[in-house]
Parts: sequence; C-alpha cells; structure tokens
Amino acid sequence: MSKVILITGAGSGFGALSARALALAGHTVYAAMRNTTGRNVHRVAEAKAYAAEHQVDLRTVELDALSQESADAAIAMVLAEAGALDVVVHNAGHMVTGPTEAFTPEELAAVYDTNVLGTQRVNRAALPHLRAQQHGLVLWVGSTSSRGGTPPYLAPYFAAKAAMDALAVSYAAELARFDIETTIVVPGAFTTGTDHFATGGHPSERTVLPAYEERYGALMDQVGERLAALAPADADVSLVADAIVEVVGTPHGERPFRVHVDPANDGSEEVSRVADRIRAEFLTRIGLDDLLAPHKVSV
Repeated sequence: MSKVILITGAGSGFGALSARALALAGHTVYAAMRNTTGRNVHRVAEAKAYAAEHQVDLRTVELDALSQESADAAIAMVLAEAGALDVVVHNAGHMVTGPTEAFTPEELAAVYDTNVLGTQRVNRAALPHLRAQQHGLVLWVGSTSSRGGTPPYLAPYFAAKAAMDALAVSYAAELARFDIETTIVVPGAFTTGTDHFATGGHPSERTVLPAYEERYGALMDQVGERLAALAPADADVSLVADAIVEVVGTPHGERPFRVHVDPANDGSEEVSRVADRIRAEFLTRIGLDDLLAPHKVSV
C-alpha cells in the first residue's frame, strides 16, 4: 500500500537514494532538506527532474533540523498538501573528523544538535499527528559505530549516533501503545557514494593538532583505506536505500526492530543482537512486554 513518507537530510547520500527508491516503490515521498532556495536549489531541481523522468511522486520540502519552527512548518505542509503522513525517516546527520581533544565543547554540541536534537524536533512536529491516527512508522538511520568497531578521529559523530540510537530505543517503547512502529536501520562504513567525509567538519582550534600529527600522521587516510579494503566489491551504498524500502513495504507489526547493512562487518550486529535480546527480556520481566510491538490500546 502506498504511503506518505518524509525523510530528513534527503539532499544527498543515503537520504537522496532512499527518497528516490521509495518513490520508485510507489510511495509519495517528501525529500526534506534545508536551504531549498539557496545552496540546495540544484538538489530540488534534481529531485523534480527525477520525478518527471521516472513518473514518480517525489517532492521536496524545506526542513532545517536545527529549527523547531522549520520542522513544524515542514510537517504542516506535508499534511496540508498530501493529507496524510505515514512514515518519518530520521536520516539527517553531520560528520566531523579529527582528534577528539581538538574539538571545543561547542563544536561537539553542534554535532549533537544535528544528529540527536534534530530528530527530537521532527518528532515533536510529527508525532501528534501519528498518535492521533494511531498508526505509523518511525524509521531511524543509525550507525554501526554505536556498538561495533570504532576507529579513532570520529568521536563526536560516534557519540551523537550512540545517543540517537538510545533515543530511538526509548521511543520505540513509548510509541508502541499508539500503534506506531519503530525500526532502526544501521548502516556500516560506506567509504564511497555519500558526502559524509567530503562535507564533514573539522575542529577549528588547531593548537593541539601538531602533537597528534606527530604520533598519528595521516590516520584518517589509513582508516578510509582499510575500511574500503574490508568491504566486498558489491558493497554499494544503495544497499541502505534498498533496506529502507523493504522495511517500509513490510506489513505493519511485522517489521524488524533493527536492520544492519554493514559490508565491513564491524561487529555491531552481534552486539546489538545481545542488547536487543536483553531489552526484550527485561521488559518482559517487569511486565511491559506489550511495549515490544506496536498495538492499539482501548481507552
């Protein structure tokens, strides 16, 4: 059944690929991005051209995850234009690289603001509607770094992704009695096909960098090369979009709680399997096992 879907951070990378794949699957998709009349105007044009070429319902909407007002306006526009909202995909994110010590607390907070607080702003805009209709799907695009291998020089991003994962897990239980389903799609390291590294930030304070350069040298280049070497030849970034399309197309109540897409196999799936089992066992022990799956509650 066709659904109305909003996906954040859909100007490039996982977001753009997923928006197009979902539209090809027959859904009405709102590719949300910021600066749609400024630096992303060409991406709006690309989405419009793609929709026309493939005869699909792919639209764009202005949404800056750093602004509650922008999130509210985006959701209001989707509801006014499409008359519905069935799926929210939390994909917007920002990566930074460099020695952890070199980042100021404010720079760490900015990464957290995009990757974690941005999801909260969108939820606060969208969930009143999903709760009222007592149906929906919230899909979170996480990262294997939350529980798997964690190479250095990516700490602010990893910490934010871990926080987002924790938020998603808590939300899953709190939304279950509104019959709102949760799935966490967990991509591994894809060294090509996204703009994560190309557009990633760096610490502005440079005084400590020489000490790290002396001991660690071109560490990020080494990490990138070795991650690329671990991945199979067919590890295309489109695998993440394919996984999202499959989750959305799965019948309500039957969707997996967590889906890993990790060509390098950094161990996250194994750790998450244990963590999710313990979560289910604990909720069952305290008599809250009904929170493990979405369902309607009569009041």
